[in-house]
Amino acid sequence: MAEEIIEQQAQEVVEEKKEKPKEERLAILNIYTTFNNTIINLTDLAGNTIAKYSGGMSTKQSRLKANPTIAMFVAQRISEDAKDNGITGFYVKIRAETGQANPGPGAHSAIKALTRAGFKILSIIDTTKMPRGGPKAKGGRRGRRV
Repeated sequence: MAEEIIEQQAQEVVEEKKEKPKEERLAILNIYTTFNNTIINLTDLAGNTIAKYSGGMSTKQSRLKANPTIAMFVAQRISEDAKDNGITGFYVKIRAETGQANPGPGAHSAIKALTRAGFKILSIIDTTKMPRGGPKAKGGRRGRRV
């Protein structure tokens, strides 16, 4: 009788260990991309910086800093730091300084590298600053007289 009770308790302990789900820890990934460089900043949800890397930290050649291959290497370094901190998913914010509608060359390859590293991308937000209206045009009320 006592042996049956002990076996039953042991089975309950084994079942409890199996049912523990993995904790999902999220972070914010800010990607700032231009035609000259790619900067990736990893922060927690409160906004405290965990890791920050740029294309210039991965290559010596100035002309390659914005290269998609270098952006992939930067994303790999970020992913190593994220794994060390137990992060499993990202909210990605992309900010481009290209003067065009599309972001710079490094943003897409950086996101692809992070998904290949096994991270879950929850959302991708474009936070590029766009002028709306802008300052008053030069020339006065009647316009510029030529």
